[in-house]
Amino acid sequence: MQTKFSVQIDSFRKVSKIQGAWSDRDYRALLSIVGFEDDVEQMDAAELREMCLMSLNDLGSADAAKAVLTHLFPELEKGKIDQVSHDMIDDRSWEEYPDCLFHERFFSAYGLLRDAFNGTFASPTGVELEMTVTAEHVEDMVIFDESLHSSIVRLLANGQGDDALINRLYEDQIKGTRFPEAPGLVWQLKQVTDEGLTRQFSLVSSYFWLENFEQVDIFDVVSHADEES
Repeated sequence: MQTKFSVQIDSFRKVSKIQGAWSDRDYRALLSIVGFEDDVEQMDAAELREMCLMSLNDLGSADAAKAVLTHLFPELEKGKIDQVSHDMIDDRSWEEYPDCLFHERFFSAYGLLRDAFNGTFASPTGVELEMTVTAEHVEDMVIFDESLHSSIVRLLANGQGDDALINRLYEDQIKGTRFPEAPGLVWQLKQVTDEGLTRQFSLVSSYFWLENFEQVDIFDVVSHADEES
């Protein structure tokens, strides 16, 4: 059942990196992949990052991309990683890769590789967005407890025109009962406040999906939760 909401966009900010996307553990793993032999356990966070960037730069762009993808995508076959790593300089994989569930990791890959190569790779554009959702009845909010990602993505999709890319590509999921791709469209999502009839959410996604909200303040929309399988 579709439920009506009023949505206010509280903040909309473009970003090129996701805060905390790369940890010390990630840097150590990357240094191992590139064959760095010094003792990395004694390095502090700043040293690890700097050594990682220098080591990637020494490899050259394609091999550096291969190392980063090897770390980020253990489920991909070596041949696929070889292919994608050579295409990354010209492609926008955080938008174009066929499986949207990989987009967040590609976004972080481009951010690190741009730092290592001083902008050689395309600059990814993401969005940090905060919004307040208001319902007519407290019980209407249950959809966000049942399937948060799917309900929020449907809400954001329905807040755009039928010609918006998200609606053209995912029409069946938006109107249907299952939306397994939703975490690939809104990458990081959390509820900030809950005041009964209103809840505030913060999220990170690609500008590719949410650019229409850059000039929007408030809109009325419907959404619904996934059905249990």
